[in-house]
Amino acid sequence: MNYLPIFFDITDKTCLVVGGGDVALHKCQLLHKCQAKIKLVSPAVSPAVRALLNSDNQTHIIEEREYHANDLKNCVLVVAATDNKTINQRIYNDAIKINLPINVVDQPELCTFIFPSVIDRHPITVAVSSGGNSPILARLLRARLETLIPANYGKLATFAGQFREAVKKKITSAVDRRHFWEKTLQGPIAELVFSNRVEEAKKALEQSLANPSASSSEGEVYLVGAGPGDPDLLTFRALRLMQQADIVFHDNLVSQPILDLVRKDAKRVYVGKEKSNHTLPQEKINQLLADHARQGLKVLRLKGGDPFIFGRGGEEIEELAEQAIRFQVVPGITAASGCAAYAGIPLTHRDYAQSVRFLTGHLKDGSINLHWPELLDTEQTLVFYMGLTGLQEICSKLIEHGRDPRTPVALIEKGTMQAQRVFTSTLKDISSLIKNENVKAPTLTIVGNVVTLRDKLNWL
Repeated sequence: MNYLPIFFDITDKTCLVVGGGDVALHKCQLLHKCQAKIKLVSPAVSPAVRALLNSDNQTHIIEEREYHANDLKNCVLVVAATDNKTINQRIYNDAIKINLPINVVDQPELCTFIFPSVIDRHPITVAVSSGGNSPILARLLRARLETLIPANYGKLATFAGQFREAVKKKITSAVDRRHFWEKTLQGPIAELVFSNRVEEAKKALEQSLANPSASSSEGEVYLVGAGPGDPDLLTFRALRLMQQADIVFHDNLVSQPILDLVRKDAKRVYVGKEKSNHTLPQEKINQLLADHARQGLKVLRLKGGDPFIFGRGGEEIEELAEQAIRFQVVPGITAASGCAAYAGIPLTHRDYAQSVRFLTGHLKDGSINLHWPELLDTEQTLVFYMGLTGLQEICSKLIEHGRDPRTPVALIEKGTMQAQRVFTSTLKDISSLIKNENVKAPTLTIVGNVVTLRDKLNWL
C-alpha cells in the first residue's frame, strides 16, 4: 500500500489551487464541498470556476496572475492544475521544501497525496483509489459501490450518532454494544430511517434500548416492483430489501436473473398467476404475507413491473393495513415504460402522441369489456398489458368502433430481456403476422402512431 488513506479536515482552512481551467474546476468543487477556503491563482480563470468561487458566502480568493512561492504561505495543501509541466514542477519543489501536501494533477510522481473517487453519503464518506495508476478504474469501482450504498445511509449515521452516548451509558459491554448496533443498523429501525419515518425510528430505538436483550419479533412486508425483466432496471432500494428478506413470494413475471439477486438463503414461494392457472387465489396470498410477517420475518413480495399498475399491489397492502402489519412499497419500472424504451418506441412524442393510456388485456372475469369509444383518439398511445390471448379481439373492437385499420401496432415479447422480440404491423394485420411465431407471455401491445418511430429509434 503506497498511500495511507486518511480523511483530512479542511473546513475553513486555506487551500491553494494553481490553474483556472476545467481540471482546476473539478478540484475546486471537491474543496468547496468540504468547506475549505480556496485561494485560486491563475492568469486566466474560466467562467465556470469564477461562478463556483463566487457562488456563496464562503471566503474564496481569486488572483489572476502568475504563481509565486509566497502563495503557499498559510495554506494547508496545494493543488497544481495547470497544463505547464515546468510550473507544476516548480510548485511541487516549493511545497516539498516546507512539507506542504501537494497534488499535481495527472502527474502522480509529483504528488504527496492523491484525490480518490468519493462516494458521498454525508457524514458517511467512502473513498476509492488506484494509487494514481488508473483513475478511470477507481471511478468504475465507485460507480459499482454507489449501487450498494443507499443515499439515506448518511441520515442513518446521523441518527445513530444522536443515540451514541445513550447507548454507551445503557450498555457498558463493548461486545454487547456492537451486537446492539449491528441489529439496529440492519433491521426495522434502519428501514424506518430509510423511509424518512425518523420519529418512529426514534421511538423504536428507545424501546429497544430500554430492553436491549429482548429480540424484536415484529416482521414486515416489502412490496417490491421487480421491473419488466432486466435486473439492471431494479432500483437500489429494491436490491437492498431483496438482500434482507427471509422469505420471498414471487410472481410468474419475475425473471430468473432477478430472483438470483434475492438473498441466497431466503425461502422462495411461487405464487404466480398464468391464464387459467392460478397457483393460489389472491386472498390466500394476502393472508400468507400477513401470517409470515407475524412470525417476525422480513417478507418480500416480489412482483413483475410495478406493483401498483395492474399488479394488484393495492389489494395486498390494503389487507396488511387492515391487520396492522407493517409494510413498505418500492415502485418498479412498469412494463409499458421499460418495454417501450427497449423497443425504441417513445410512448409520447410531440408530433405523434400527447397522451398515453394503460389498459389491461383481460378483466377479472376473463372478458375484454373496455370503453372502446374513448380509445379512438389518434394522438393517444394505447398500451395493453396481458393482451396476447385477446389480441385479435382487441384489434377488431378498435376497428369496429372507428379506429383506422392501418393504425401502427407493436407487440413486444419478453421485453427488456435477452430473448426480447418485437413485431410491428397494423391493427388489421398484427394477429396474422404473429400467428406462426410461437409468441409466449409476457407480452405488451402498443397501439398508435409512435410505433412508426421504431425503425429510426431502435437501439437494442
